[in-house]
Amino acid sequence: MSKMKFRIVVEQDEDEYVAECPSLPGCISQGKTREEAIDNIKDAIRGYLESLKKHNEPAPPPIYEEVVEINA
Repeated sequence: MSKMKFRIVVEQDEDEYVAECPSLPGCISQGKTREEAIDNIKDAIRGYLESLKKHNEPAPPPIYEEVVEINA
């Protein structure tokens, strides 16, 4: 099994944390804690990829992301 990397965005809502994977449209999950939201989005991503495979659709290309630091 190969590893794939996906960028996720985690935001705190009023009552919970919401995690989204922008490269997989509609792939959103949530959790009571940040860690739970991250675990749940991992499961959601796995399910999304399984569905793509089942329907013979290609997985999105891997992402390469850098973080840069600047003096402001």
